[in-house]
Amino acid sequence: MARRVEHPAAGYKKIFETVEELNEPIAATISGVIPTWLSGSLLRMGPGLFEVGDQPFHHLFDGQALIHKFDLKDGRVTYYRKFFTYFKGIEVTDNCLVNIYTIGEDFYAVTETNFITKVDPDSLETLKKVDLSKYVSVNGITAHPHKDPDGTVYNIGNCFGKNMSLAYNIVKIPPAPKDSTDAFEKSQVVVQLPSSERLKPSYIHSFGMTENYFVFVEPPVKINLLKFLSAWSVRGATYMDCFESNETLGTWFHLATKEPAEYLSSHKFRTSAFNVFHHINTYKDQDFIVVDLCTWKGHDFVYNYLYLANLRQEWEEVKKAAMRAPQPEVRRYVLPLDIHREDMGKNLVSLSYTTATAVLRSDGTIWLEPEVLFSGPRHAFEFPQINYSEYSGKMYRFAFGLGLNHFIPDRIMKLNVQTKEMREWREEECYPSEPLFVATPGATDEDDGVLLSVVVKPGADRPGSLLVLDAKTLTEVGRAEVSVNIPVTLHGTYTPAPRPSQL
Repeated sequence: MARRVEHPAAGYKKIFETVEELNEPIAATISGVIPTWLSGSLLRMGPGLFEVGDQPFHHLFDGQALIHKFDLKDGRVTYYRKFFTYFKGIEVTDNCLVNIYTIGEDFYAVTETNFITKVDPDSLETLKKVDLSKYVSVNGITAHPHKDPDGTVYNIGNCFGKNMSLAYNIVKIPPAPKDSTDAFEKSQVVVQLPSSERLKPSYIHSFGMTENYFVFVEPPVKINLLKFLSAWSVRGATYMDCFESNETLGTWFHLATKEPAEYLSSHKFRTSAFNVFHHINTYKDQDFIVVDLCTWKGHDFVYNYLYLANLRQEWEEVKKAAMRAPQPEVRRYVLPLDIHREDMGKNLVSLSYTTATAVLRSDGTIWLEPEVLFSGPRHAFEFPQINYSEYSGKMYRFAFGLGLNHFIPDRIMKLNVQTKEMREWREEECYPSEPLFVATPGATDEDDGVLLSVVVKPGADRPGSLLVLDAKTLTEVGRAEVSVNIPVTLHGTYTPAPRPSQL
């Protein structure tokens, strides 16, 4: 159960304030110890400019993209940040404030359109904008791709399918070619999945992948594609103008095989309506696909509660607004692969360690009910992370996440998905960000490593910091503090420095 914590001083307002970029990296003050093996760069994306002149932006995701970098070397840390420069004015499609990831050796900042922006990880300069729709059929693409061990990148986006109806394409970008060709030139559509509504695709922020399967969860939050494709040319139009909710649709789970790529059209999984932004992990066990998700109950779109006017209110008003929002839960769904008509009306899930059910109905659909792994009133476990390189697509024990208290980030959480045991780190009037897991060199335990989180402590002499936690215990190992405020960050990546043998 999440501990009840109040924020009457409303210090969280500082993470939604405009900041200036830095002309050069600044040295951080170290408390505790930054492990010397922790050598590399933490890159983070988020909004950093919330108004232009006297014209304010209204939604959290309207703020202009700011890229942050913490460099770690020999126990020392520097911090740098820079606003994106744009190629022809400020376009919504350019505003890659959500995440940053690698394709081959290149770094790309992304939002959720078909445009991604290549950046220099050293100078933080923007280098070029890539339109993925020139290479594969997608109108937009998620901010959370998956990667195979060989570097192959997979992602999903909506597209126009047969007879101009909407569909979803899973696309593959191969590892950097050995010849001089661009990796995007060899991108391809792997498999196409149908849309439950012909002209309105669902909003997708992530998807699931195992070694041999893709899982796509189709929620009732829809994109009005006509608005989406035209909004950027309409003065005053915003990202949020494009969304609407279907109150009667519920949620669909779609399943496809990876090799050979095939949509499993006979497996029609349904459940009650929920929002989902982040998949935690997906794996196959026996003849079942286990899908762990951060969900929000109902069809009401959670982003409707992330307007800056809501987030900047006094604490009691923040709580009142959050009480009207969907309730968050961490859920486990189980999708059976082996389905027979004679099992109609029966629970098809036989895994001993879960209470999740899947019941075949007379219309051929399979109705799913979840096992709840964590639920706390108005307390969300979100922005989940795992030991991805070792356990993505495999049975696992631990998930790390950011705790949202009535949408305010005020704790770091560790969930044992097998026992439901929860650990927390929190500190008075501190506001952390998504915790990224970095394994200790040579580690054998799943949680042997550290968590990296950008933390803001308003009013302190050095309000911004990089926090390093022991991933096993969530105790503080060290902290690198800087004398500037750091606004909210969403997602990012840690890249280790090359070892001498790799240079």
